[in-house]
Amino acid sequence: MSRKTDTACEVALRSALWRAGLRFRKNVPTLPGKPDIVFPGAGVVVFVDGDFWHGRNWEARRERLAKGSNPGYWVSKIDHNMERDRRNTETLEANGWKVLRFWETTIRKETNVVAEAIIEVVRERGGRSKDQQSGGMGVAS
Repeated sequence: MSRKTDTACEVALRSALWRAGLRFRKNVPTLPGKPDIVFPGAGVVVFVDGDFWHGRNWEARRERLAKGSNPGYWVSKIDHNMERDRRNTETLEANGWKVLRFWETTIRKETNVVAEAIIEVVRERGGRSKDQQSGGMGVAS
């Protein structure tokens, strides 16, 4: 079975962000899509999108799935996932959140580059690192 949370690339990315001094919440169920990483004070959410389940290189993948077992189910499932991702992104953005999405393969290959991109956005939007906080629960605000 495929993990929904705490995948290897999520853990690697969160570790890189933590080492950089950023504090966050994870898998916040009250936000659309239950983002993988949330910086409440900066208004930034991060999704780690699995290549298969979220449709990376969708045209080529759809062609391969169409030739495989139960193509109607898989094509429909991933189409639905991609549409749900779009709706969740639109809803979050309409409510003032900055939405960042990264493919699992990109995170695996370039964890530090992805982490730096997130750090830059969080800091631009007013998120504070652990060193900048004056106590509290360690959540960027």
